[in-house]
Amino acid sequence: MAAPSPHVPPDASRLQAPVARLLRPLVRLFVRCGITFPALTDLLRELYVNVAEYDFALPGKEQTDSRVSLLTGIHRKEVRRLRGAGAPVSAVPVAVSRTSRIIARWLAAPEFTDEQGRPRPLPRASETEPSFESLVASVTRDLRPRAVLDEWLDRGIAFVDEAERIVLSEAAFVPRGGGEQQLYYFGRNLHDHVAAAVTNILEERPRFLERAVHYDGLSPDLARRLEARAREIAMEALQQANREAHAACETDPGGAARWNFGLYVYVEEAPAPPRANPTP
Repeated sequence: MAAPSPHVPPDASRLQAPVARLLRPLVRLFVRCGITFPALTDLLRELYVNVAEYDFALPGKEQTDSRVSLLTGIHRKEVRRLRGAGAPVSAVPVAVSRTSRIIARWLAAPEFTDEQGRPRPLPRASETEPSFESLVASVTRDLRPRAVLDEWLDRGIAFVDEAERIVLSEAAFVPRGGGEQQLYYFGRNLHDHVAAAVTNILEERPRFLERAVHYDGLSPDLARRLEARAREIAMEALQQANREAHAACETDPGGAARWNFGLYVYVEEAPAPPRANPTP
């Protein structure tokens, strides 16, 4: 029996159109935020060298400047200058890690949620029932709950209702535009989504779930209604996944692996295609 032929990734020419579409919103962000083409070129040059050095090293052989140059098309002198920086580390900012852990527990732990699984409004402090102080203390003893609350109130993550209870707000799920938390998840979530899709392209059989439901040619009104309903479905799925993951972590011994479950909803009013000139 003949050996199965190895999986061959698509050639560069076939990737150009989808990559151009992928990069277009990023280029819009770069131009808006002042990342010029020369600055982006410098960043890409460093990334090309880094990826070639660490992701394409041959087993048992030392990676050389010549091979990195061959893989990337970057001159050996530039390769020599840029090598050795180390693989990039995706460190979680302390404030982001702290906030996400407390919110995740508020959304998942039975004592902090109601019968429908929604986060309960919490008193600031209480000796007889779950409170905001006990929520923070269940995650970290290194911070005063009052300091966390002041930060959250300032950022709009929580608010105080008429009964003087602390309520988790919509901003907990949609961080403030351009803030540290949003920029961190911008990099993390887009990386993981693209990494899942790239892995599925490079391997013979798709390894990760990466799917979307999409309809074109809709009226703006229907698109908005579908967007609103999709948000509801997505939040239900995210909260259910968070509850199950939180419960499973209670007995997990821990390790170096990580898991990400993400959803997105996007709507745009695409320009109408140009009409063909009538045939005389």
